[in-house]
Amino acid sequence: MKKLIGIAFLFVSVFTNAQDIQVSGASFKKKLAIQGEVLSFNGAGLRQKYGFDLYVGAMYLKDQSADANKIINADEMQAINIKIISSKVTRDKFNESVAEGFAKASHGKATEEQKKMFKSYFSNEIKNKDDILLIYKPEKGIAVMINGQYKGIVGNLDFKKALWSIWLGTKPADEKLKKKMLGKV
Repeated sequence: MKKLIGIAFLFVSVFTNAQDIQVSGASFKKKLAIQGEVLSFNGAGLRQKYGFDLYVGAMYLKDQSADANKIINADEMQAINIKIISSKVTRDKFNESVAEGFAKASHGKATEEQKKMFKSYFSNEIKNKDDILLIYKPEKGIAVMINGQYKGIVGNLDFKKALWSIWLGTKPADEKLKKKMLGKV
């Protein structure tokens, strides 16, 4: 039953008449429509590690904000879109980075069961040009879509806070990426 609810809420569309936003070679829509709610592009930035460009992450919100705490704690629909731009990002490295991020999470809490379920959505190899969309829906959790394909839904508001902390928390994976996702230059 839970999976059917997840699929029903994941009607995602993009506004095709809106000009795409280009960030570090990745293309993002200005707006996403998810189950009748419209989310707007808030900001995006490049994730680098050891001098390598890995992915570009974008934040989508109902109302633009540069306040990381407000975004993390908000119990409203939000999305993070990750576009892989390097073959150096593998399934194992991605899952390892997410585990490290949860360990450093400054907000919320992800249970071991939730982390295991989230990780299971990334069981296929991650490749250059993969498009990962993480959508938070209040009272439902985080839905995961990879290359437009629904993988599942997990968690609650506390899980979303921990997951969003990976990018926006007090110890983010990449401080420059955090600032860009918050729309800061």
